[in-house]
Amino acid sequence: MSGAPRSDESFFRSRWVDAPAGARELDPAQLAPGFRAAGVACGLKGGGKTDVGLLVCDADRVDSALVLTRNASAAAPIRVCRDIVDRAHVRAAVINSGNANAETGEKGFADALAMCERAGDALGLEASQVAVAETGVIGVPMPMSAVLPGIEQAAKHLSGEGGAIFSESIMTTDRWPKAVTVEVDGVTLSAQAKGAGMIQPNMATLLCFVQTDAVVDDPDAALRRAVDASFNRITVDGQMSTNDTVLLQATGASGKPLPAGLLDAVLLQLAIEIVGDGEGTARTGRIEVTGAADQAEAERVARAIANSPLVKTALYGRDPNWGRIAQAAGAALVGADMDEIGAEHIDAAELGADTTEAEIGLRLDRGSARAHVYFADLGHDYVTLNAEYTT
Repeated sequence: MSGAPRSDESFFRSRWVDAPAGARELDPAQLAPGFRAAGVACGLKGGGKTDVGLLVCDADRVDSALVLTRNASAAAPIRVCRDIVDRAHVRAAVINSGNANAETGEKGFADALAMCERAGDALGLEASQVAVAETGVIGVPMPMSAVLPGIEQAAKHLSGEGGAIFSESIMTTDRWPKAVTVEVDGVTLSAQAKGAGMIQPNMATLLCFVQTDAVVDDPDAALRRAVDASFNRITVDGQMSTNDTVLLQATGASGKPLPAGLLDAVLLQLAIEIVGDGEGTARTGRIEVTGAADQAEAERVARAIANSPLVKTALYGRDPNWGRIAQAAGAALVGADMDEIGAEHIDAAELGADTTEAEIGLRLDRGSARAHVYFADLGHDYVTLNAEYTT
């Protein structure tokens, strides 16, 4: 999945994602009925790139859920969403890219809240009905003199076909926007995401916004279940962000329940898309560990392999070096009483195969628990980009 996806490709193109039966893909610029979005350029990213986005639901009532980063040093927008926003009834979201508004103290909190207030004023909503999300460089004060007028400008350009420009407005180091609109059995779901680096559960440096006209009885449970199977299953560089935000909004206007597997498939494809767009990434891997003593052990070993620089560089170089997998697994099992891990326990053939998505397996023969993680390779471009991120 290296490079931008072709326009003629199906959104559900990963080998690891099953498209929902009867799914019909629409233009991703078209949002689910009842939603409008916009994106404008305020100079945060420079070069005339869009960097402030606005999303609103026009229904009088919307059921929603927010999943936020677990990083203890959470950014200002995360703290506003936790402390101020009515997370079960979010009507709108205001987003900026280019500045994370993280490690900015109480001034940063006030700035994030001011974004909610300004968006609320422009949309006729209370600040508590507006979620805020920000992404970009950490530790830099927000240029509010540019952002606040940008929010007002975005409010004037809201459109039901604003999904594409909104997707562009939330990008940072992403090489391409990540968005989809799909209809299944009379229910429409649209989603937009960003993410490329600083990716590691729980969750990742990602923003994701999902809109649907389905009836979702328990949005929080539905979103957390889908996130656990997608965004919490990926890693690019093992780094947990200060800003991760996933928002689900459901109006129920279709009168129909969310089709089984639809949200899960969309978020999983978006998650794999993020890994495939990892900074400098050329290949995506999936490591599945079976036969672990318990679930915690399976998770620990899978993540150790997925985050190993040696395994990741082997994936990049198409080197079927199974010994690196054995080493990473053994390091994760320090203190365990077990025999050495030999080649007969490892399936590393696709590590060296000519495929952009490589399936790798490890059998431990210590129990019945299993876990899998999707991960990126590690190449020259990742080092170059991150060595020069602020300079």
